[in-house]
Amino acid sequence: MNTHPLWSEGINRPQYFALAEEVNTEVLVIGGGLTGVSTAHLLARTGLKVTLLERDRLGCGDTAHTTGHLTYMTDARLSELVRVCGEEKAFLSWTAGARAMDRIRQTVRQLGVDVELREVPGYLVAAESDDIEAEVRKMEEEAEMARSLGFDVRLLDNVTPTGRPGLLFASQMKFHPLKYLHALAAEAQRAGVRIHELSDVGDFGENPRHVIANGHRVTFDHVVIATHVPLQGLMGTMGASLFQTKLASYSTYAIAAIAPSGTLPEIIWSDTAEPFHYLRVNRSPEGDVVIWGGEDHKTGQKVDTTECFGRLEQSLLEIVPEAAVSHRWSGQVVETVDGLPYIGEITDRQYIATGFSGNGMTFSVVAAMMIRDKIIGQHNDLEDAFSPCRKELAALPNYLRENKDFPYRMIKDRLGIEETRPEQLKIGEGVVLKLDDENVAACRDAAGVLHCVSAVCPHLGCIVAWNPGEQTWDCPCHGSRFEADGSLIAGPAEMGLDPSTKALPESELVK
Repeated sequence: MNTHPLWSEGINRPQYFALAEEVNTEVLVIGGGLTGVSTAHLLARTGLKVTLLERDRLGCGDTAHTTGHLTYMTDARLSELVRVCGEEKAFLSWTAGARAMDRIRQTVRQLGVDVELREVPGYLVAAESDDIEAEVRKMEEEAEMARSLGFDVRLLDNVTPTGRPGLLFASQMKFHPLKYLHALAAEAQRAGVRIHELSDVGDFGENPRHVIANGHRVTFDHVVIATHVPLQGLMGTMGASLFQTKLASYSTYAIAAIAPSGTLPEIIWSDTAEPFHYLRVNRSPEGDVVIWGGEDHKTGQKVDTTECFGRLEQSLLEIVPEAAVSHRWSGQVVETVDGLPYIGEITDRQYIATGFSGNGMTFSVVAAMMIRDKIIGQHNDLEDAFSPCRKELAALPNYLRENKDFPYRMIKDRLGIEETRPEQLKIGEGVVLKLDDENVAACRDAAGVLHCVSAVCPHLGCIVAWNPGEQTWDCPCHGSRFEADGSLIAGPAEMGLDPSTKALPESELVK
């Protein structure tokens, strides 16, 4: 079983040099996913001097782990958006997605590259567990609401592959996210963007405004934090911590399978289950490539994540019995309390883009357009709706529900420390231990190497949990993720887990 995203196969991945000198730039973009690359590209086209820094390689983060849906339909149902945010903001949110799809279409045409962009129908289908009559009434109301806002949405009685009623969203799209990203990065470089991979940003400083990366200073006027979960940057610690309480990180799972050609139409699809499933179908010479995802849960709060993949495979085979699963991977989505993303200026000349939920590819492009407009002083009608500083009283129950985990986990996970020795671990196993009065995260990786690091997340001190499906350490409080050896995968933590080599037995240290 291939445990890497489908998109990573056969991709021509250009490499960019690590930062090796001091740089003075007008705009610094931190993060080499679709948000960062799109923003850098648009800003360079205005004539600004732009530098992009990526900790790993371009597109290695959440852009690679998406399923590449392009749709204006948000994860939050339209009726829920209207209830929490009002009709105007709900309309702007869907409009933003449609604008992003137009921008991607235009960019692909201008670049003249094949990124497998296809226009396909999109569906939202009633789940098996739904009260069908109640769901149909709700869908009828939502279709009418969507049409009143100018969107082509219709209710159908029978939608493949489950045969349940559902909403049809005309003219949605899908693409190969990494082919698009790398074509756009090459164009951004031609437009003057300095791109540096393997350039981890460390300390921020003032007078002049700067960061240190690879030991070199980068001074800037504006900084764009495009890191999925924002770095603190020049924002105060208290403000950054409070902002983090408005975000919730969820793990999501996907499998890819080959089915006989013509088994399913070429579509994007999701259902109304909780958590919901999503489907994408591609044509290939080998047959239909079926991507099936779901099983979302709050990051770090599922004991056996391998079960998530098992349930996905079982549910896929129920609707496509001939499917042969070839790949599996997970991703992470960041939810906000009101269902809309946070995009814009969070402190003086520091901009963020986060909380995209399942619309990461479209909202990445929305963010790029909005941040470009803000920096060059051009009005954008989405600014207030997506402001990081907005407050929605109707979303207060969601805010309280998402944040109850922090105090609960802070206490509970310290009471569940195992009484065993790290050398007893088998390959692929991980556990949190109490050793020499220290909470230690111990695991043995696929190569048989034993790792012992601090189990305390450097963000706000919660105890991490072992993710057997992905072989990572995940924080159950705010969703930070770490490799088996403790190195950082994703924030809000801004550094890896501290080493704890004193916990390694002498026989392992010799290895």
